[in-house]
Amino acid sequence: MGHLSVLHLLANPAVTEMLNRTMESGITRTDAHKLVAESPTDTLVAAAGRIRDSTRPGAVTYSRKVFINLINLCRDTCTYCTYKKEPGEPMLSMLEPTQVLALAEAGKKYRCTEALFVTGERPEQKYGQARAWLSSLGHSSTVEYICEMSELVIEKTGLLPHTNAGSLTKKEMIILKDTNVSLGAMLETSSERLMGKGMPHEDAPSKNPKVRIKTLESAGELGIPMTTGLLVGIGETPEELVDSLFVIKKLHEKYGNIQEVIMQNFAPKPQTGMAQFPQPSLEYFLRAVAMTRIIMPNMNVQVPPNLNPDIFGRYIDAGINDWGGISPVTIDHVNPEFPWPSIESVQKVTEGRGRRLRARLPVYPEFLKGGFITSGRLLQQISLIADNSGLVRDDYIND
Repeated sequence: MGHLSVLHLLANPAVTEMLNRTMESGITRTDAHKLVAESPTDTLVAAAGRIRDSTRPGAVTYSRKVFINLINLCRDTCTYCTYKKEPGEPMLSMLEPTQVLALAEAGKKYRCTEALFVTGERPEQKYGQARAWLSSLGHSSTVEYICEMSELVIEKTGLLPHTNAGSLTKKEMIILKDTNVSLGAMLETSSERLMGKGMPHEDAPSKNPKVRIKTLESAGELGIPMTTGLLVGIGETPEELVDSLFVIKKLHEKYGNIQEVIMQNFAPKPQTGMAQFPQPSLEYFLRAVAMTRIIMPNMNVQVPPNLNPDIFGRYIDAGINDWGGISPVTIDHVNPEFPWPSIESVQKVTEGRGRRLRARLPVYPEFLKGGFITSGRLLQQISLIADNSGLVRDDYIND
């Protein structure tokens, strides 16, 4: 990657030499630790931006989606989460098929292409109410119901399902592969230290890094395009952050199926165990985003704009090439405190940084080749809304 020779223009000669040397053959974990410890933020950001300009020179993308909050009971308890609800709470969501279809049809009206199915982690294992609800719908597991609703959405609206239901077994992913163009499971962190007493994942067994890594490995073995990423600022050290990025990097090097890495900054929320925990500084998060691009030069790197209102344009400079899902229909049920900016405002910010904004599918263009999508009906629907580059046709959005 000789494009990094331009780094001689940057201010810190020692760091510049390290970046030039390591990027020629791929950065080592040791050098990544040195960079995150020693490099000025401006240098990291500039390097990441130049790498992205070389490896991902096209448009900055987003996925136009409808958020289907299928069931938000969850067997886990994370101390930063407001998504999980308990039986009897007013914001408890347990959607019937008619409600799911109504949301998908509203999404189609607004030219969405993604039906994002989100659930709590295996709610039927903890809650009798969830088991009874699933049984009334003819199912014994949440995954079975997701599969049925994915079928319904494809058949009735043509929206493409993407499911984020936490950790999944290989058998469960096989069930979902025929109706979902991609799946998602956030690694969040590879640090088992954060499972300890008083730590964010103490009461969240599915957030054990071994469990999440196993899910990502199983998806790799099945050739399923996978979204993952980190939750930055929940108590990890900069060294643990780098180590977590290398876990994702090595998984992708082995299986080739990680389609994007989401870098999400922690934001304290009222009435949670971490309500008083300080959020990561802008500088720390900028460094984390830049390191993601430096460690994984060719990866699709995403920062959600709603978690960074007023400043999200800065992450283009730090090497991202995607904004993730933005819905003109539904709220962000995981982060309801942070409304999505309008697509028009995201376009204005993106163009102000010299990039074009394009809508993508919930599966990235490079994964439309190589046998990642094997379902004939999914391929047929993709062909109706994608252009030759694999992005959403402009006339489909603007029709």
